[in-house]
Amino acid sequence: MTKIVIVGGVAGGASAAARARRLSEDAQIIMFERGEFVSFANCGLPYHIGGDIQDRSKLLLQTPESFLSRFNVDVRVMNEVVSINRQNKTITVKNLIDGTEYNESYDFLLLSPGASPVVPPIPGINNPLTHSLRNIPDMDRIIHTIQMNKPEHATVVGGGFIGLEMMEAFHQLGIKTTLIEMADQVMTPVDREMAGFVHAEIRQKGIDLKLGVALESVEYIPSAHVASLETGEKEAAEHQHLNGSLTLALNSGEQLQTDILIMAIGVRPEIKLAQQAGLQIGDLGGIYTNESMQTSDPSIYAVGDAVEEKDFVTGSQTLVPLAGPANRQGRMAADNMLGRKETYQGTQGTAICKVFDLAVASTGKNEKQLQQADVAYEKIYVHTASHASYYPGAEVVSFKMLFDPKNGKIFGAQAVGKDGIDKRIDVMAVAQRAGMTVEQLQHLELTYAPPYGSAKDVINQAAFVANNIIKGDSVPTHYHQIDDLSDEQLLLDVRNPAELANVGYIEGAINIPVDELRDRMGELPKDKEIVIYCQVGLRGNVAYRQLVNNGFKARNLIGGYRTYKFAKA
Repeated sequence: MTKIVIVGGVAGGASAAARARRLSEDAQIIMFERGEFVSFANCGLPYHIGGDIQDRSKLLLQTPESFLSRFNVDVRVMNEVVSINRQNKTITVKNLIDGTEYNESYDFLLLSPGASPVVPPIPGINNPLTHSLRNIPDMDRIIHTIQMNKPEHATVVGGGFIGLEMMEAFHQLGIKTTLIEMADQVMTPVDREMAGFVHAEIRQKGIDLKLGVALESVEYIPSAHVASLETGEKEAAEHQHLNGSLTLALNSGEQLQTDILIMAIGVRPEIKLAQQAGLQIGDLGGIYTNESMQTSDPSIYAVGDAVEEKDFVTGSQTLVPLAGPANRQGRMAADNMLGRKETYQGTQGTAICKVFDLAVASTGKNEKQLQQADVAYEKIYVHTASHASYYPGAEVVSFKMLFDPKNGKIFGAQAVGKDGIDKRIDVMAVAQRAGMTVEQLQHLELTYAPPYGSAKDVINQAAFVANNIIKGDSVPTHYHQIDDLSDEQLLLDVRNPAELANVGYIEGAINIPVDELRDRMGELPKDKEIVIYCQVGLRGNVAYRQLVNNGFKARNLIGGYRTYKFAKA
């Protein structure tokens, strides 16, 4: 009989336990969880705080009792594994309720400890009004602070998934909110010009967005009531959150008064147990695993946010704390512990986030990552309707694709908009995993009816633009090159004059609408390169073809004025 011991529940550990039981009725399976909850929807926590998910119990996916009755898994909550003895194949467990310790043997051990929030050593950060969000008790504490302190103003530090979701939760509760992000953009999986659409949405909703700003110190100011109490009473009152406010000092020199502070600047792998056991730790600080999810000890497997995994695009090691990969890894580790031979096929980092009315999503590598890896790439942008534009409710999908300009290999894709974002990035994630090229993307046959799509889908259109560049039918220019044009170049705006007045324009451009271009080509110099732009790049391409077919040298601004405007915002 195989004895499998699992450290940590949630996505990776719980998936492994359920899969192991489905494969073997004989295996003995014990799962340890140091917290009170073994299987909960941690991605849903901000949505309960904000009120979208009303019923707290909906977040609890499995209990120790349900695991026992359905899967015959011995789940021990409030039991922390404190050490591993690899020689004897035993673990030492501390019962957090009565403080006793005991040993448990294993044939196979699975580590699924997850990742913990990064809280930097900022002076004053340890106070009753500052929280991070990782689990149900964290969520309960945040809700308790909101109920007791009735904040009028909230501050969130960090513009990743949790930070953006907490910002929206506070806004939904009618609490004025400031979002502070040290980088020059939120949502770092996408590139800055794509994040520009998100910045506009955040500001439009009345959020005080501070980019390129860091928190330097926190001063906790108890309420007059708490301040007047004796020391013992004061501690009790603070514990109940009957308290005051915070003064935040920022590196911009600004000071900010706030009533609740959420630290959401990222997570780091929980590796203490693995480190103490002498298991190999990767260069990025996660537990090393091979493609079977085995650690440097063949009897010990590791999955989820704590491990380094292989990047699907580059093949190098990466840290991707997402639920999808953790679930797949847990299932696979269970297969391998019970004698199968499964290998993990790499992580693309496919992700999506709701930011008010927008969705922002990505898969594969972004530009920053490709530059760091010294990979040659080309990029295209299209901005087109989520379904047939004449059918009510169509919204603009702003789509970016990164690819190899020689062989058309797909490196990554990003999309932002109010409708149809998830399906475009999901299609791209499948195409990338299947090894399709941008040439093959042209031939994708996707569903079309006016309420759902277009005869030429966003992805088909992106593929057409990319293939025009690869074949030399179009010479691109990009938003970051527009401000550095030489005297040998002339900027041509081919939109209608009314658009310039209503939407804006790039300084120094001459305006000839595309429909007048054939008759007015004589106004353009043949000894200069004409750099063309329109609103989204489509009319620019029409103008480009007209000009080059008439002997002009030209380039087209990919993604048009819309990309330029949001990139520069």
